[in-house]
Amino acid sequence: MSLGDKISNKAEDLGGKAKEATGKVTGDEQLQAEGKGDQAKAGLKDAVEDVKDAVGDVADKIKSVFKK
Repeated sequence: MSLGDKISNKAEDLGGKAKEATGKVTGDEQLQAEGKGDQAKAGLKDAVEDVKDAVGDVADKIKSVFKK
């Protein structure tokens, strides 16, 4: 995962936490739910990037085996 992706995902997560907290304080259930959704979306993006990184690592290992 690139540094830009990590920063973007973290920003989305923090923004979601802020929305959720604001929704709790103001009693705005829709804003609170939106914040939780933003956090879930950021978590899913992190998980997808982790899988992509793992697949790339495996591919690199396979390539190195065939080069020998």
